[in-house]
Amino acid sequence: MPDRVLVGAISGAFGVKGEVRLKSFCAEPADIARYSPLWSENGDRQFALTITRTIPNGFSARLKDVQTKEQADALRGTQLFADRTALPSLPDDEFYYSDLIGLQVLDTGGTVIGTVADVQNHGAGDILEVKGAKPMLLPFTKTVVPTVDLASGRIIIDPPDEIIVKDDRESNQ
Repeated sequence: MPDRVLVGAISGAFGVKGEVRLKSFCAEPADIARYSPLWSENGDRQFALTITRTIPNGFSARLKDVQTKEQADALRGTQLFADRTALPSLPDDEFYYSDLIGLQVLDTGGTVIGTVADVQNHGAGDILEVKGAKPMLLPFTKTVVPTVDLASGRIIIDPPDEIIVKDDRESNQ
């Protein structure tokens, strides 16, 4: 869905009156409400969202047409997408994860390494998952990823020596 960007997820019911637990993936977590209405991954459901309060690990929120705990629980795991046009423009050195997936990855010598399969963040920073002859997980930093060229559909990487040495040792065994 290139015209939509993942901005959050529903993690279950909150209380018994149809509120949901909401995880926001936005840089400013509360901004998720500004991008409403949000969409399900396949685009078949639309959710008008209102944040009701801050709770541990996110927010509680009301979704239009969700009035019971059972309806809220049924939405557990639903990923929420915002229309790209509702999102703010980003500075040149920032990217939406969805813009990076599928980009070709080359090293600084121009050798094709693979493609970006995913961008993950487990709390310590962004990590690029690169699929190719030798799958890699790379920190998404200026040092390791000096160039992101969305217009050309490619990323240039300068991976740490430890990754190259480890791969060379594996191929010699």
